[in-house]
Amino acid sequence: MELFDIAGLCVQFAPRGQLLISRTRPYLAPPGAAPDFTIDLPDAFLEEKHARYPQLTKDECEYMWVGEAFYAKLLGYDGMLLHASCIEKDGRAYLFSAKSGTGKSTHTHLWLKAFEGSRIINDDKPALRKFDGKFYACGTPFSGKTDESVNARVPVRALVFLERGAENRVEPLAPEQAIPLFLSQTLRPPVRDGMARLLTLLGDLLKAVPAFRLQCNMDPGAAAAAYEGIERLCRAKEKDGRHEG
Repeated sequence: MELFDIAGLCVQFAPRGQLLISRTRPYLAPPGAAPDFTIDLPDAFLEEKHARYPQLTKDECEYMWVGEAFYAKLLGYDGMLLHASCIEKDGRAYLFSAKSGTGKSTHTHLWLKAFEGSRIINDDKPALRKFDGKFYACGTPFSGKTDESVNARVPVRALVFLERGAENRVEPLAPEQAIPLFLSQTLRPPVRDGMARLLTLLGDLLKAVPAFRLQCNMDPGAAAAAYEGIERLCRAKEKDGRHEG
């Protein structure tokens, strides 16, 4: 087995297929590190998944279910998955979440073109982890169809739930509005205790990080409009918080 440094955790598993092998190379941990946990999926389990989903290759089955096992374990370490495209700008992470096909990757790639020095942290399945009371977006090897991910962790600036629209418009979401949107784009534990843990962590996240709804088109100016709208609302929220304090 090999050791990997993923989202600040030392994870032990043995990649078999070339897809998982190639995507985990940037995440190799130093030899001798103590694993936080081990993922060991039996061959029979992966064969069953391949039989059930013949449209996937064996390599893709391994990649997907090792990733699912990682995110299931992550919840025990103050972390969770958000199906999102996560971009870093000026040392802060912005996560754009939506149903597949809405255009979240298209939107974040407009940011890459608009803002020099920005970069994708993970284009599909970033990990969110709480360190010392603060939430960070973390790259993982599990980045969907593309291999757009970096082994980094960046403080989260905003959660943005994306919708297609004729015009670019940003509006704040209250926690009770953001919770169902987040739950529809994460891995939900099958047991009550796990779900309670997820909801507690999500509540902490939404107290610490503002959430927004973004209606946008895919014109080149959409990135600047989104960024300016998000930052204007973030600054207003921060100002109100200082006044309340």
